[in-house]
Amino acid sequence: MEDVVKFIFGIAGNVIALFLFLSPVPTFWRIIRRRSTEDFSGVPYNMTLLNCLLSAWYGLPFVSPNNMLVSTINGAGAAIEAVYVVIFLVFASSRRTRLRMLGLASAVAAVFAAVALVSMLALHMEKRKLLCGIAATVCSICMYGSPLSIMRLVVKTKSVEYMPFLLSLAVFLCGTSWFVYGLLGRDPFVAIPNGCGSFLGAVQLILYAIYRNSGASKQAGAGKQHDGGDDDDVEMASDVKGSNKVAHDVEHAGREDLVV
Repeated sequence: MEDVVKFIFGIAGNVIALFLFLSPVPTFWRIIRRRSTEDFSGVPYNMTLLNCLLSAWYGLPFVSPNNMLVSTINGAGAAIEAVYVVIFLVFASSRRTRLRMLGLASAVAAVFAAVALVSMLALHMEKRKLLCGIAATVCSICMYGSPLSIMRLVVKTKSVEYMPFLLSLAVFLCGTSWFVYGLLGRDPFVAIPNGCGSFLGAVQLILYAIYRNSGASKQAGAGKQHDGGDDDDVEMASDVKGSNKVAHDVEHAGREDLVV
């Protein structure tokens, strides 16, 4: 029965993780249409590619038995992220950006190759699983920790504009599914990083619940001021200018925080 439940959570984790891997498609469609990466950063896609490669390697039978569901979704994720990286290289907005992406992609390939070769040629059984598990865990925690800057921005601006609800929910569900899968399989290298992901996803949902109505409240307040009469026109004009400046500053801060 335990194996059946583990399999169900593994399938659920595969489906939700696939949604997460495909979520940047609108961004890359925009890059292709405009033939420029603009101010988007390619760092997260390289980091996710490395995480997928290491996790897919860890899930292979000769490294970690009974973890093929880990390999299937991360293998698919690695293919998707590789396409993102290639698109970023083709449509890089500048030569400097392209060289930086090439350097990052080369570093990803070098790290993965080093872990794979050492684990196969120098290590056996539990030591091989330990090395690959630690490498995959560190990368997974880094990937799950990437939204921390967005969470800080939400608290700072009291706005969830840059933290979509469905994406936060998917992070929570994905982390929870793989966390339970890791617990049932008594595999700390799956349970620990995904437990962190589940926790961070829950924090994002809590922040969303706290600040989701903040924008609407500000607009309602602005509408109430508008009903105050002609005597407040000068003050309203001043408030509008101030609001526009704040909105511009928030948007600029959001861009800086989103570009890792």
